[in-house]
Amino acid sequence: MFLPPVNLDDLPEGTKIESIISLTVSRSLPSLRDVLKSLIESSKLVAVVVDLFGTDAFDVAKEFNAAPYVFFASTAMTLSLFLSLPKLDEMVPVEYRDHPGPVKVPVCIPLSGKYLLELDPVQDPKNDAYKWVLHHAKRYRLAEGIMVNSFMELEQGAIKALKEQEPGKPPVYPVGPLVNMGSSGKEEGWECLKWLDEQPHGSVLYVSFGSGGTLSFVQINELALVLEMSEQRFLWVARSPNDHAANATYFSVESQKDPFDFLPEVM
Repeated sequence: MFLPPVNLDDLPEGTKIESIISLTVSRSLPSLRDVLKSLIESSKLVAVVVDLFGTDAFDVAKEFNAAPYVFFASTAMTLSLFLSLPKLDEMVPVEYRDHPGPVKVPVCIPLSGKYLLELDPVQDPKNDAYKWVLHHAKRYRLAEGIMVNSFMELEQGAIKALKEQEPGKPPVYPVGPLVNMGSSGKEEGWECLKWLDEQPHGSVLYVSFGSGGTLSFVQINELALVLEMSEQRFLWVARSPNDHAANATYFSVESQKDPFDFLPEVM
């Protein structure tokens, strides 16, 4: 089932993706309610699973006595940050960049405020994007459970910490890795799998910044040169650089450009 599109013409230019997604969900609730009304006529509604920015749909789920769940498509480490964000927001009375000491995030080394700023959209607490993220982070504890797209072998420390019982924290279920295998039937990309099978066990560094993560031109060059200088085998999911937005490829096809069009030449 697909919900009808909502009008977002009132949003100013440059509105961050977190705000766009959150407002899209909140403005789609009437349509979601109608769909669920129709669905329960032929099926038993047991649970409603929402995206990490879709917690406003919990209220609709409650109307139908359906258990609310979150599917967190990012890493377990990022989920740990999201669950900690309400407490961090209370403990750090100034902008993170001005915090004199390290900011402690569970299962992570203490971070300087300036490094925490690199975690978009935590960069600006005054921005609506941060307010939306904080809004959803607080509502995570209303869920019956959280499914995270990760697995123990990849993030053992983070997942063990997330699975520890804590008052008010819903159970966390690692259900990854879930990947979109595509339906085009093309065999593009199989070369890298064949190459991986030929490498020594545990010898390849995997570099990826998610479905929308975007680096600047400078960062792309720095990362490419560092990987080359390390002389380490690596597999890099490279996306087109953008100097203006950290999630520029989220809703675009920029990631489909040939990486050799923007990667530096081999030294």
